[in-house]
Amino acid sequence: AGGCGSMYDVQIEAEEFRGKRTVMQHRMVNEALKCEIENMHGLRISTSVPDTSS
Repeated sequence: AGGCGSMYDVQIEAEEFRGKRTVMQHRMVNEALKCEIENMHGLRISTSVPDTSS
């Protein structure tokens, strides 16, 4: 990222995301990581819910 900070790609699977829109899932992640995010240049978030088909 041009040497101006750390770039992170985070993938989180959680039951707490079930029934929530992607934007709300990402807000939950941002809130949980807010202290760490201050030192990051960029953060790419991918969220999902566990597969319950088995």
